[in-house]
Amino acid sequence: MPDTDSNRGAEDEVIEEYVAVKPTRRGIYLLPNLLTTGALFAGFYAIVQAMNGRYEQAAIAILVAMILDGLDGRVARLTNTQSAFGAEYDSLSDMVSFGVAPALVMYSFALKDMGKLGWIAAFVYCAAAALRLARFNTMLAVQDKRWFMGLPSPAAAALVAGFVWLMVDNQITGNESRWLAWAVILFAGISMITNLAFYSGKDFNLKRSVPFLVIVLVALGFSLISVDPPIVLFLIFLGYGVSGYVLWLKRRYLRKTPILPRSD
Repeated sequence: MPDTDSNRGAEDEVIEEYVAVKPTRRGIYLLPNLLTTGALFAGFYAIVQAMNGRYEQAAIAILVAMILDGLDGRVARLTNTQSAFGAEYDSLSDMVSFGVAPALVMYSFALKDMGKLGWIAAFVYCAAAALRLARFNTMLAVQDKRWFMGLPSPAAAALVAGFVWLMVDNQITGNESRWLAWAVILFAGISMITNLAFYSGKDFNLKRSVPFLVIVLVALGFSLISVDPPIVLFLIFLGYGVSGYVLWLKRRYLRKTPILPRSD
């Protein structure tokens, strides 16, 4: 007769080994990844609208993606729902919404009739966004959270989208503004891969109390934006875009100690 006890023991060992190597299924956090998905959808929607010639809707969609992208990380930190999956998903979403979408929107709006100069400028911006995101991901552990190294890709995308919105709102065609558009997208792209320091705002604590004057200034800011959103928002984005250069010039000519981030 077969040795049933030894056979049963061998089967138990196989079962235990299978259980040991069976991968554990992990879920994902819904809320922050839902916001990331919304940002990804807004970026894709911007591309679709640009293909249909609706450039104002495309520009606004990129700005919506910027807002959602700013919320997902903060929500994840506030609710303690950070994850490696969320970080990777956010990076891929950023490449679509702030790398590909702005480049295609600007190309479709103003650069497509410039031949090689047009699509090369759009590609430079797209490649710069990819390089900046890669640098940010590889140096995340050693970064100084107060500063960004290079213009953040959402801010660069907002600058490009704000320019398109401003031109459309003032009934200026892409052909009439193509050289200015060419300069704007190259400026945004190159600024992303510089070593200039841009203030991140990540040291701002939402749980901390602030003076009453701050709330008054916020209300005035919203009122100012409502007067003429395209031009006011574009000036804000442009001001942030040149702030890194202003800080560099200030340090260079006033001979002060540089304020540089340790990473992107």
